[in-house]
Amino acid sequence: MAMTRDEIFEEVKEVLVDALGLDDDEVTADATLMGDLGAESIDFLDIVFRLEKSFDIKIPREELFPAESLLSNPEYVKDGKLTEAGLAEFKAKMPHTDFSGFEADPDVNKISDLFTVNSIVNFIEARLS
Repeated sequence: MAMTRDEIFEEVKEVLVDALGLDDDEVTADATLMGDLGAESIDFLDIVFRLEKSFDIKIPREELFPAESLLSNPEYVKDGKLTEAGLAEFKAKMPHTDFSGFEADPDVNKISDLFTVNSIVNFIEARLS
């Protein structure tokens, strides 16, 4: 039986609470993993591992959090901002993510703001369907 979006959210929330040592009420749909929840890049591997286990799916390393390889490409980053090509590449790699606020100022330092609880739920939902 397919999981509802709410069930997926609850499961993702539990994974984040366990992985990051948070309280249930800290994990909201709009919370950013790094800014709001205090995740560090090392935590991302743990989060992916726990999500794979919880949902019984495989998540290729760069699929959920693709930033690192893209940011090292000079074609995609210029003067600390994503180029049009870079933005297009991020959107292609992260269809589960809402870029509307980021597009106005595609500052590479704000990329971590794209990694929200909601984007994980979207990713899992698409993966399970």
